Amino acid sequence: MSELFGRNFILLILGQASSLFGNFILKLALSMYVLEATGSAAVFAGILSVAMVPTIILSPLGGILADRADKRKVMVALDALSGIFVLCAVLFLSAPISTQKALGVIGVLLVLLSILGAFETPTVQACIPSMLEGSQIIRGNSVVNQIASFSYLTAPMLGGVLYAAFGLKPVMYASVACFGITALFECFIRLDSQRIESKGGVFEIIRRDFSESMRFLCKEQPGILKILWMTAFSRFFVMGITLVGLPFLVRSVLGYDAKYYGAAESALAVATILGSIAAGLLTERLKTDKLFLALSLIGISIIPAGIGFLLPIGNGLRYAVNLFSFCAMQIAISVFSIFAVSLIQQRTPSHLVGKIMAYTSAVTLCAQPVGQMVYGFLFDRFADAVYLVFIPTGIIAGLVGLLSKRVFDEL
Repeated sequence: MSELFGRNFILLILGQASSLFGNFILKLALSMYVLEATGSAAVFAGILSVAMVPTIILSPLGGILADRADKRKVMVALDALSGIFVLCAVLFLSAPISTQKALGVIGVLLVLLSILGAFETPTVQACIPSMLEGSQIIRGNSVVNQIASFSYLTAPMLGGVLYAAFGLKPVMYASVACFGITALFECFIRLDSQRIESKGGVFEIIRRDFSESMRFLCKEQPGILKILWMTAFSRFFVMGITLVGLPFLVRSVLGYDAKYYGAAESALAVATILGSIAAGLLTERLKTDKLFLALSLIGISIIPAGIGFLLPIGNGLRYAVNLFSFCAMQIAISVFSIFAVSLIQQRTPSHLVGKIMAYTSAVTLCAQPVGQMVYGFLFDRFADAVYLVFIPTGIIAGLVGLLSKRVFDEL
């Protein structure tokens, strides 16, 4: 174990910053290319949705690998492969090929990166408890979240500038460089590896590890399973409201242009960073038995957005009220997610943490598209009375948070 900003953790953070930046600029450039080639944003959205499937399906295998293999070597290999795959894709796209074949190359690339992501995410999350301990885990996850939010805030802007100035290929080469830098940083990480006895074939090992992790969740630590489901519930609610509701409100209900939506997206990214900072500051103050308050605030925060559409005020003030509500919700979900993930990591034995974090990632990934579909239907159905979406949802989510008090009291 080491101090929070020890050598290993700094290398991990620097690597994650480079990797996330490379991912974000790559996806932005690919989305712009597909939009220009096809004239449809839905095509890229469909490719991304299909590409998520391998991550969801293979995450449990990624957890098993994270627990059994040398985490440093796994991370180095995965980031090196990510760079190689992007490099191969850009070489294919450099040849004179049809638009249809170019879309095929992009689709294959995103699927391959999704497969690698299924193994990398649980490995990185399993590294944090190996480097930190106690309340440091919360602060460590807070820093990781801040890095991800800052990358999300800056990468699209810089990626857009690069794409506009130089086109797709230079951005892809920049992404290759980012993955290479990440792999280089990870080469210098030093972790204590533990040898887990492996008897039987691959399928027997997978079956045994899966059974052991399920027994741990369902019988030994059912509280962790409940936290996992609450985390998924919060993601279902927040992602549905944010990814579907925000653009719908700004463009269709309030009638503002893309600049206002871009400003709202930037404000949400800043709110996520503030939530991560708040989680770090609240490490000693927000005890486990009070965590239900953060979950309740996720729902309560969105109620004012609905009330704003009931009051006789102008669209400008409604935009401001909605932006405040969304940002408050984003801060609350950041605090809750960081504490919930840290709590899971702290309560899970080291030989199981990769698998348990993989389940957490898979369940939350499943919740996201379901939330988008549900809220897409709701906003379409109540387009002229969006308060009928916001207020009941906020009340239900707030009540679920209050009812979760018993769960956190038992932990």
